[in-house]
Amino acid sequence: MIHIRMTRKFLFLLLFCLCSLTSSAVDFSEGARWITASQGEVNAPNTWIAFRRDVTLDAVPSEVQASIAADSKYWLWVNGRMIVFEGSVKRGPTPRDSYFDVVDLTPYLRSGTNQIALLLWYFGKSGFSHTDSGKSGLIFSAPAIGLHSDASWMSCIHPAYGTCGDPKPNYRLSESSIRFDAAQDMPQWQTDTELNTFGRSTELGRAGDAPWNRLVKRPIPLWRDYGLKDIKYSTRAGAEEDTLVARLPYNMHITPTITLQDDEGGHLIRLQTDHLFVSDVPSVRGEYITRPGMQSYESLGWMNGDELYVIVPHGMKLKRLQYRQTGYDGMASGTFWCDDEYFNRFWLKGLRTLYVNMRDTFFDCPERERAQWWGDVTTLLGECFYTYDTRVHQLIRKGILELCNFQRENDDCLHSPIPGTYNKELPAQMLASISMYGFWNYYMNTGDRQTIETAYPHVRRYLNVWQIDETGLTAERHGGWDWGDWGDHRDIRLIYAGWHYIALNSAAHMADLLNLPVEAAAYRKQMESLKRGFEACWTGTAYRYPKFKGDTDDRVQALAVISGIAGPEKYEAITKLFHTQMHASPYMEKYVMEALFQMGEGEYAMERCRQRFNEMVSDDFHTTLYEGWGIGNNGFGGGTTNHAWSGGAITVIAQYLMGLSPASAGWSEFDIRPQTATFRKARITVPTVKGTVGLSFVKRGGKTIYTIDVPEGTTGRFFATRYSSPRLLTGGRHVLSVGE
Repeated sequence: MIHIRMTRKFLFLLLFCLCSLTSSAVDFSEGARWITASQGEVNAPNTWIAFRRDVTLDAVPSEVQASIAADSKYWLWVNGRMIVFEGSVKRGPTPRDSYFDVVDLTPYLRSGTNQIALLLWYFGKSGFSHTDSGKSGLIFSAPAIGLHSDASWMSCIHPAYGTCGDPKPNYRLSESSIRFDAAQDMPQWQTDTELNTFGRSTELGRAGDAPWNRLVKRPIPLWRDYGLKDIKYSTRAGAEEDTLVARLPYNMHITPTITLQDDEGGHLIRLQTDHLFVSDVPSVRGEYITRPGMQSYESLGWMNGDELYVIVPHGMKLKRLQYRQTGYDGMASGTFWCDDEYFNRFWLKGLRTLYVNMRDTFFDCPERERAQWWGDVTTLLGECFYTYDTRVHQLIRKGILELCNFQRENDDCLHSPIPGTYNKELPAQMLASISMYGFWNYYMNTGDRQTIETAYPHVRRYLNVWQIDETGLTAERHGGWDWGDWGDHRDIRLIYAGWHYIALNSAAHMADLLNLPVEAAAYRKQMESLKRGFEACWTGTAYRYPKFKGDTDDRVQALAVISGIAGPEKYEAITKLFHTQMHASPYMEKYVMEALFQMGEGEYAMERCRQRFNEMVSDDFHTTLYEGWGIGNNGFGGGTTNHAWSGGAITVIAQYLMGLSPASAGWSEFDIRPQTATFRKARITVPTVKGTVGLSFVKRGGKTIYTIDVPEGTTGRFFATRYSSPRLLTGGRHVLSVGE
């Protein structure tokens, strides 16, 4: 265990790092105030507040930037035009602080009177992805036009918004299910000149004041809005209610919009998806109470699913049904194709699952929790680097900094999901997060040294929690939840020891990067001890902790291989075991697949992958991958059908079968070590920070023809076989022939 004496220099460095995590990049004007409505229960859960402020301009300045912070979400209109759909990022960057947005207003302003309108949604409760402040609030500052939120802004609680009855969303979600009573609506409030129901706002404090505290600039883009799209539906008739069923193109984040004629009004319409329940755990939904006449309504709380259900009184028809997809503003710019349709389907489902699990944070799933569990994130970020453009790196960096900032002060433990209410450590997940697959993988793909420098003190503190006992293994300790993986036959002592070893290796690399040779050496000394302890658990056919009574754990063998603990002399025995022992969940199966490729068993890796994932890949109804091997009670943890950790094979195919991985930070140098397995031809493009890397191959007449695209300013190191010397390839396209 490494203990670091808290010198003045170290304390200063730690303070600097903490400040760098929380400093605001744009100051709010001194005149800006946090405001809320002056009447009503403004701090009740699921409160919606409308704000208006008009400003007259002789001319529009060349640039008008507005800084906006809101608890919890906002929608912004300028002159009746919506320019931000669901602004703000869930709290918070630290347990106390908040985020703010910067929005360019310039294109939407005009000479003369400009009408600024914001609709605020205050969650009013914490969850697994949001930390409630206890107060609704908005702060707005546009210094270029002298516009700042204060008591002169008009506001009121929007009377049409309310909360649905049972079933209410489960406790993990901070969002409520939204009810809207159209008879109480305020039509055109964004542009009306008469605001009879509005009053002056109440001031709550300046930027930086409690309960929102320090304001941190939004580190990720505003959401991508794909616009409203029409969708057809069929009707399932009932005695009193009909269910209108619309099949969505794929599982996505949507806000549904209905248009209808109702001569009487007062009818209840329910809006939900096929993902409302996961093993009887409720998610969010919407309700709408009609008014007389023609009307349209968009339910602003996003939901997700493969099908949209609109439940209406028997015989009621819609004039129009639409949906708006929103999501993280990053594009799947990486591509993959092979001559095996099964894996093409797997890749596509993996991409869709990955995208539906990113927004304010990475999720484990978008309906049950929306929670940033770091076991999931470690797998997801690996997939992102091979599939999505570099804007997604901002979401990864945000997650790293949040994980560090939520580190517990009383015992130095890391815990997730964060932000939010969960405060228990899952030791194996936390070790994975700081490991070669987590923080260090981020650095190798981005070259972002500053984030590693900021995170390293937190990594060091957390690793000081872990000790090595007289067996040479990681000492037995219990976090809040001894979760090594879903499934049975978990040899937990060796699971922890394997992840501990990989985390120490990552810390040693970080210490090398930061020129801390003494600390790097200390980490490697612990690795040596762990390796000896692990080797003492070799039975001749597998690794087993002596007191473990279950079937031999395939997860442990995978960790031994991918960590480098197991040498080539053990590969044959471990490979045999992988043919008979299949206990890993889809989460840990990724590491089994990787271990097989590292041992040169790529063909069996693909065969086992096909065997284990077949049900979810072949499922024609669900467009995403499952949490477990089945659905609902046949799965793990509630059995969701959109868990991106099941897409780990994407990373393995890209990194091992196609053979592409960074050899130096930021892809300045990268390796090309293909193991083509059973594929006859395949192609891939990878969006890196240095440009797009491309690789394709085709097997023909005893030879394999490779076409390799190397970005300018980078070097590709091509290895024709596992043991050959590399051939260096510089910027441009290269065609190589390998074989007899």
